[in-house]
Amino acid sequence: MDPIVYAVLSGILALGIAIAMAFYVLKQPQGSQKVREISSAIKEGALAFLGREYRVLTIFVVLVAIVLGVVPNLGWLISLAFIFGAICSGLAGFIGMSIAIKSNSRTATAAQQSLNHGLRVSFRGGAVMGMCVVGIGILGLSILYFAFGNNPDFLKIIPGFGFGASSVAIFARVGGGIYTKAADTGADIVGKVEKGIPEDDPRNAAVIADFVGDNVGDVAGMGADLFESYVDSIIATMTLGTIAVFSTTLGKSLVPDAATAWFIPILVAAGGILASIIGIFMVRVGEKLKMEALLNALRRGTFSAAILTAVFSFLVVYFMKADIGVFWAIVVGLFAGVLIGESTNFFTSYVYKPTLRVSEASQTGAGTNIVSGFANGLLSTLPPVILIAVAIIVSHHFADVYGVAVAGVGMLATLGIQDATDAYGPVADNAGGIVEMSGLPPEIRERTDALDSLGNTTAATGKGFAIGAAGLTALALLLSYTQAAGIELNEISLLDSHVIAGLFLGAMLPAVFCAMTLNAVSKSGFSIVNEVRRQFREIKGLMEGTAKPEYARCVDICTKDAIRQMIAPGLLTILSPVLVGLILGPLALTGFLAGAIITGFILAITFANAGGSWDNAKKWIETGAFGGKGSDAHKAAVVGDTVGDPMKDTSGPSLNIMIKLVSIIALVIAPVLADFAGLI
Repeated sequence: MDPIVYAVLSGILALGIAIAMAFYVLKQPQGSQKVREISSAIKEGALAFLGREYRVLTIFVVLVAIVLGVVPNLGWLISLAFIFGAICSGLAGFIGMSIAIKSNSRTATAAQQSLNHGLRVSFRGGAVMGMCVVGIGILGLSILYFAFGNNPDFLKIIPGFGFGASSVAIFARVGGGIYTKAADTGADIVGKVEKGIPEDDPRNAAVIADFVGDNVGDVAGMGADLFESYVDSIIATMTLGTIAVFSTTLGKSLVPDAATAWFIPILVAAGGILASIIGIFMVRVGEKLKMEALLNALRRGTFSAAILTAVFSFLVVYFMKADIGVFWAIVVGLFAGVLIGESTNFFTSYVYKPTLRVSEASQTGAGTNIVSGFANGLLSTLPPVILIAVAIIVSHHFADVYGVAVAGVGMLATLGIQDATDAYGPVADNAGGIVEMSGLPPEIRERTDALDSLGNTTAATGKGFAIGAAGLTALALLLSYTQAAGIELNEISLLDSHVIAGLFLGAMLPAVFCAMTLNAVSKSGFSIVNEVRRQFREIKGLMEGTAKPEYARCVDICTKDAIRQMIAPGLLTILSPVLVGLILGPLALTGFLAGAIITGFILAITFANAGGSWDNAKKWIETGAFGGKGSDAHKAAVVGDTVGDPMKDTSGPSLNIMIKLVSIIALVIAPVLADFAGLI
């Protein structure tokens, strides 16, 4: 049997599990009429935003596809792969979000029965996203193999699929991130700081937009992000297959032939799907409202999936008659990913000292809170950078640069359950808000608050995992680019002026990108703050609860602003590597990619973990510490959280996609640049 058939079967199984999970969630009761009304408003806003965003993306995809088709050395087959990748990425995000927006009311209702039932419903709602990402990803790559596997230009065609996925991801992540953080900022500043009303209070006009943002940013956006990481890591490993056939560095063959080198990454991913499914069914918890118990419930699933993936990977290497070094490279990436997730958990969860120190700093005001949180974010770069460095060195030792690439596949092999834990967060957050807005009893809110706090931690952990995977995937794509462009590694010299210029330009790109996305949130947040203030000022009886706010106004403002302001950062990312490659040449583009990857990796970790610690420092105070809700420490923590929100949910996660997108673009245009010396 053709080995790729096993990949197809795993993809079908993943989608089958996604369907089963979706049916399980949809069978749960939706709750009272009030709960259903709130959920319906969230659903309407999320689908409206995604519809408008996808219409803009359709125009972009068509234009880029035409350009790829007419450029010499690229052609219409790459263009077709690009379109297919964009469709698959958009489809994965749409399906996952469609179930998430139907899971929130059901989670709120399930929490009335028990904490464990609330976790089960919300987690399985998030698992639909995880299973769709890996299922559609592996099926998409398998279809391309069946269509073009015998084409001599197969390794030039398949990067187009990754380019399409990455292009959709950058706009989905930036647009969704701008939307969610503009709404969140407006709701927090006016509601919690100025008016002193509870979070998710129904009198606040921005709360529905905030709930919508959780879905379009942290479900659809993150799904697109991890989808492109998943397929890009496999594509990068495939394109380095010739090195695996015979490694001059190691002086031996790592695989019997080129086809085996292509099959190994996709079969490892297939084993990871099966392991993730088993891990998902192992997530359960008792009725103790303790973060440790909830975290252990998810760890049981993720750790089990990692161990099973290692076992399946060994079987793949053994039966494909590959060198055992390939297996050790996979294991290195797999466990580096797990450890990066745990280090993120340490620096962002209020169970541990780093975030507790941020809470403590809030007692002396917003300034010390912000300084402490940002310092925590910077310090949190230490473990992931060391882990990635070790993973690179060890995987290279065992399997040359092919090992570095396949380590990235190992890291992402458990994506099915990792993405499930991440997508679970917005579902739990929405459920807590629905409970608050519908006036359900306090004990129900306590359960959803516990699920929400866990969701904040899992979201931070998911972002840490995504950043680590992005760094390793982007590096693998960089190595693939040098091969495709005909650049020998010994040709790259730090004394070469073009390489140095490329390094500086690449290092600058993440900083400019972050500035653009942060400013976009600031501008949109400004509009929302003024709108919420206007409604409190002009709608009589709103503060007293006798009048209803105009939720749709805030939803519309966020939608328009996010769609408009996502375009510039996306175009900057797409055009930069093309211009550097054409003007300065292939060697300069190598330096550009290295600078962008390293700086982007550091900034992404800093932003994500600083934001996560600010968020959970606020959550810890809301449990009653340092005066609890409404205290001066709480107000300071809300300000810190407001600063951190766009860092952890807009700029930081978008950097993951940025460093992979510039790398996959370089790989796509490598055939054009191979004989091109540049203009300078």
